[in-house]
Amino acid sequence: MIINKQNMAEVDFEKSELIPAIVQDALTGVVLMQGFMNRDALEVTLDKRLVTFYSRSKSRLWTKGETSNNVLELVEVHTDCDKDSLLIYATAQGPTCHLGSESCFADTMPQLAFLGKLERVIAQRKNASPESSYTASLFAKDLSRSCQKVGEEGVEVALAAMKNDNEELLNESADLLYHLIVLLQRQGLTLSEVVNTLELRHK
Repeated sequence: MIINKQNMAEVDFEKSELIPAIVQDALTGVVLMQGFMNRDALEVTLDKRLVTFYSRSKSRLWTKGETSNNVLELVEVHTDCDKDSLLIYATAQGPTCHLGSESCFADTMPQLAFLGKLERVIAQRKNASPESSYTASLFAKDLSRSCQKVGEEGVEVALAAMKNDNEELLNESADLLYHLIVLLQRQGLTLSEVVNTLELRHK
């Protein structure tokens, strides 16, 4: 259930004034951290669109990144079936962990989450100077160039498979995925939308 300011009263704070709140990266699905929220923390989170917890050590509300500026920008809040714990989708501005890593659970990051990280980096380079990176130079060229690259890499993937060269197949597949993400970004589309299309076909 998605929680907003209109229905936040449905969250169950009766059993405990503090309930667990797990934060996930909205793009990659990586679990970033876990904290606790009371009713006020949830309300502030929804109002300011910045993830805010109740700090048990400070005995006060604490907005993640209030001193480091590594804030967690709110995307959505969900509750579980019992409505006594929260799952928060957010976009991290900088490392989440105080030790400097992306996640407080750094050693449990799922491998496929890298595709989301790559997509984010590619998106950030859309408006960068063409001289700053190969990716930025692709965005500076005509759409036809990105279309051509996807076509070329697709053919090279097929040729590598025909040669039964698995190392080349992996390398060419990586190139194809990269150029496909670039093309999707140029068209204002995301990998998540591709996954949604696959899910609809599966139903």
